[in-house]
Amino acid sequence: SVFRSNKGIYAQVINDVTGTTIASASSLSKDFSGTGNKSDQSLAVGKLVGEKAIAAGVKEVVFDRNGYLYHGRIKSLAEGAREAGLIF
Repeated sequence: SVFRSNKGIYAQVINDVTGTTIASASSLSKDFSGTGNKSDQSLAVGKLVGEKAIAAGVKEVVFDRNGYLYHGRIKSLAEGAREAGLIF
C-alpha cells in the first residue's frame, strides 16, 4: 500500500488475512537517509521497504497504489522495490 503527500511518501507491506503490517518505510522516518528530489527519495523508500519485506520473508506482493496514477513518484517507488527483489 502506498500513500503520497506533498512532503513525503509512505509504503507498507500488509498481510490482508491478518490485517497486520509486515514492513513499512517512509521518506520522513528517522531511519531514512535518502537525499535528492522527490523521485529519488521515492526510489530509496521503495528499496528500503523491499529490503525489509525480503528480510521478513515476503517475496511476492500485490501493488496497491491507492488510486494514484502509475507515474512519477509512485513508479519510482515500485521500481525501487523491484530492485530490492520484490516480485509484483
